[in-house]
Amino acid sequence: MYVQNANAPVRKPVTVPGLRAMKAEGRRIVMLTAYDYSFAWQLEAAGVDVALVGDSLGMVVQGHKSTLPVTLDHMVYHTAAVARGLSATLLISDLPFMADRDVPHLLEAGARLVGEGGAAAVKIEGAAPHILDGIHALVTRAIPVCAHLGLTPQSVHKFGGFRIQGREQEAADRVVAEAEAVEQAGADLLVLEGVPTALGQRVTEAVGIPVIGIGAGPHCDGQVLVLQDMLGITPGKRPKFSKDFLAGRDSVAAAIAAYAEDVRSGAFPAPEHCFS
Repeated sequence: MYVQNANAPVRKPVTVPGLRAMKAEGRRIVMLTAYDYSFAWQLEAAGVDVALVGDSLGMVVQGHKSTLPVTLDHMVYHTAAVARGLSATLLISDLPFMADRDVPHLLEAGARLVGEGGAAAVKIEGAAPHILDGIHALVTRAIPVCAHLGLTPQSVHKFGGFRIQGREQEAADRVVAEAEAVEQAGADLLVLEGVPTALGQRVTEAVGIPVIGIGAGPHCDGQVLVLQDMLGITPGKRPKFSKDFLAGRDSVAAAIAAYAEDVRSGAFPAPEHCFS
């Protein structure tokens, strides 16, 4: 599935069951996005646990205002490029907008991301009934699934923008129920985005699968950032939940290594990167 990166330190490949073991052992999971071979190589060399080919490429690579214009062909192309730079780092790829319109389309999309792209798992947003059916359909066909709850970027128009979710009690309870539902449907891990710190902790404690936070507080089982945000090179204002790890360092490699160290030690996210 992966092409060996001969210049990266030899380490045991990260697996989907291995991520659950990391949660059980209290070892924080380091995830970063990547969209091409060169940056994937950097993640591999730094010992990042999981590379995510996010549909965020629509914004940080293609220059769109949202993730909605990204197509399945785009995702397969970028996933395959990232796969060539990895050997031990686990690769997850996003299912793009409307890939979930019915189960046959979802299965075809998942099969392409795994078969053509080289992904080890696919990520899907939401917990509506048809999404839960789709998660079940994928996992029963041996395609691991990473769920995505909270601020789900493909719902930007429904939310009225990229807004923090789960601030009110009813909304927070709904996110917890959704997390339990995606786990019951068979999801192997969960990305939780843009929620208050207390809710991030509730969700992490409520489910047995690893919870990877992005703007979800320090109590999650791991953290993920968009690579360009982490390097401080995204045009415009950087998200509150991100940090410029390249500032004060002389290389991309040093920035990624610092990010990985801070996630594993618990130094990131700090209070200034969290929502109350």
